[in-house]
Amino acid sequence: MATNLTSKGQVTIPKRIRDSLNLLPGMPVEFDVNSNGEVVIRRAKPALSQEDRFEEALRAVGGTAAFKFSSTDETMKFLRGDPLP
Repeated sequence: MATNLTSKGQVTIPKRIRDSLNLLPGMPVEFDVNSNGEVVIRRAKPALSQEDRFEEALRAVGGTAAFKFSSTDETMKFLRGDPLP
């Protein structure tokens, strides 16, 4: 299945390929070249929103603190580097 490269370096992804990858207009795609020199196209993972990135960061560090503060004031002192009682 051949297609032509435009002067802007663009190609049309054939319908059979779009259908098999469930690609819709406006969806991000990724291109890569494998070890055989073949081009691989895949659906790109959607970019995470700022809120999703924050939640992901919280999940990554969740439960890792070995200490507890009894108040918000103690927590803020710790975060500022102030001496704790």
